[in-house]
Amino acid sequence: MSKHAHAGEVIEFAPDIPRWRQVAEVVRGRIADGTYPPRTRVPSVVQLTSEFGVANATAHKVLRALREEGLTYTEPGLGSFVAERPRNAGAEEKP
Repeated sequence: MSKHAHAGEVIEFAPDIPRWRQVAEVVRGRIADGTYPPRTRVPSVVQLTSEFGVANATAHKVLRALREEGLTYTEPGLGSFVAERPRNAGAEEKP
């Protein structure tokens, strides 16, 4: 298993889960806990490849999945940003 760290956090990749899903889960968690607040940039493809040691295609897949989930949006030429009211970003909704 590969280990990668960010701000004291160590990520161990599980061999039976696609890496893009595991990286997306880390970024989702950071959105949910406020590490990446609304309207702020999420890591770029280059930053994701550097931090997690994944391929460019994997990093692109992470950003695409987060955008399709409504957690982020893309500003052409500027990057990806956290959506104002991200869907699926934790226990925001109450019954």
